[in-house]
Formats: sequence, C-alpha cells, structure tokens
Amino acid sequence: MYHVSVSPHVRDKSSTKSIMRDVAIALIPTLGYGVYHYWKDYGPWPLMLIFISVASCVAFEAVFEYLTKRPITVFDYSAVVTGLILAVNLPPGATWWMPVLGAAFGIIAAKLLFGGLGQNFMNPALAGRCFLMISFTQRMTSFFPADVVSAATPLAEMKGMDALQKMPLLQLFLGNHNGCIGELSALCILIGAAYLLIKKIISPAIPCVYIATTVVLIAVIRLLSGDEVTVNYLAAQLLSGGLLVGAFFMATDYVTSPITFKGKIVFGLLLGLLTALFRTLGSTAEGVSYAIIIGNLLVPIIEKKTISLPFGCERVKKVKTAKEESK
Repeated sequence: MYHVSVSPHVRDKSSTKSIMRDVAIALIPTLGYGVYHYWKDYGPWPLMLIFISVASCVAFEAVFEYLTKRPITVFDYSAVVTGLILAVNLPPGATWWMPVLGAAFGIIAAKLLFGGLGQNFMNPALAGRCFLMISFTQRMTSFFPADVVSAATPLAEMKGMDALQKMPLLQLFLGNHNGCIGELSALCILIGAAYLLIKKIISPAIPCVYIATTVVLIAVIRLLSGDEVTVNYLAAQLLSGGLLVGAFFMATDYVTSPITFKGKIVFGLLLGLLTALFRTLGSTAEGVSYAIIIGNLLVPIIEKKTISLPFGCERVKKVKTAKEESK
C-alpha cells in the first residue's frame, strides 16, 4: 500500500542547535590562532575577550527572555555563535566592557526586540561590531599595547600605497600580521570554511560570488582610476582583512541572507560591489561589516524579486486603479 503524507518529503536530522554547534566548531581554528598569535603581547587576554563576548551574549539573551516572559532559547547555541563572531571582530587589546556593550546591542537591539532568532533583520554580531566601530573607532582599530610600536594592518598599508609594492602573501596566508582576533590567518579561516562546506551547513554560492566580485571590482576601479594592478596586490586584498571570514561566516547567516539561489547570487554581487567601493574609494581600509549590514537590509527585496513561481503561474502585475488609468 502507498502511504501519502504532506510535504516536506525529504527530511534530515539538522536542527538549529546542531547547525550552530557546527558553526562554533568551525570558528575554533581562526580564533585559536588569534589567541596564539597575540599571546606574546597580551598573554591570555584575547581568550578572556572571547569568553566575555560569549558569556555576555548568552546572559543578555537569557535575562531579556526571562524578564519578558519568553521561552529561554540560549540552549540552541545561537547566542554562543553571536558571541564568537563578535569576538572574531574584536582587537586583541579591547577593554572588557567593549564586548559587553557589543553583545548588548547585538542581542537586544538587533535580535530580541525584533522577535528573536529568525526575525532579526541584520546579523546581530555585525550589528554589535558596527556599533563599537562607530562609537569607539580608535579603540577598535588599535592592535598593540601602549608600550609596543604601533603598526598598521595590511589593508591600511595598502590604502594609498603603490600597487607594485609587494605584500608578503605567505605571511598574510599564515596570519603573521596585525588585525582583529579572528581574521588573521587565511589558512585557519579556510579550514573552518571547508568544515562548514563538507557538513553542508553553508552553500558556496554567496562566498564565491562575494569574493570574486570584490577582487574583480577592486581591479576595475583601480584601473579606471589610473592605478596599476598586480596579481600580488589583488591576492593581498583577498587574504587580508575580514573578507574571507566575512564571506564564509557572516554573509552566509541563514536568517539575514537570501534563501533562493538567484537571490544568493545577487546578494553576493551586492556585497562585492559595496566592499570594493568601501576599500578603494572610502575612507576606511576595510568595509566588509558595513557591506554585509547594508546587504542584510536589502534581503527582503532581493528575495521578493528572485523567488521562483509555481509551474504554470505568472507573476501578478500591479493592478491600476481607475484614477491611475484616467491619467
């Protein structure tokens, strides 16, 4: 006998908890390397920042839900992932209250006030990071203790430098340079990304389109501006800053990215365009966080325009009113 049931007919054992746990596991290599890299100058402080960031996100979510008499959702690990991604974007010398403020803004203002997980219109961790960048720009761009000679990040060094000047690509790939705790080693970021791809937690569509568009448009903009472009320069743009970690861990957030395949392509193109403009024409050397936040705001429009129609149906056109027809 045939047993007929309603859709969906294809199921798996994935859950929010298991997905978030895999994302947390994938972030371990890049965060672990950041702690190791800065141990000489900061000791265990970067590790403490990671702990404070995660604990703050979990605490704010639990307390807010308790006070508003909502179900406690901290056990789905989404707050843990928010804390880890916020820590990825922190400088190693950040003071203890910075991740606390970032967590408060990201969890309460960008997530819970809009209904919680699944209802937030932007990535909570990036919302917290952008809040800190706007409020405490100097602290968020300082990567060495006061008694150590300050040095710019590779992106800052490339801002206005001769494109023919060679950047140490192997050094950038391995992570022997300045930057936020979780964006140093391209190798470690790619290890975590490979884990997510193998586990089918993320789709390669958004990261690949985002990265390719960014690199291509940076080359085009520099050529149109009369600057020389080398493969070495473009590779340095790819390996430094938050492009890789943003593409694989932030732009692919389930809630704030399109669900349609065409939408993912459009979203990746948009992020690449914005990042290229910010990095080449803007006053900041980075731009990934702002590009993703702006892209998050446009996701509803992207999905509306790229959603597939059922077979045999036509897209409904706007019906003109009698007043509009008379004009």
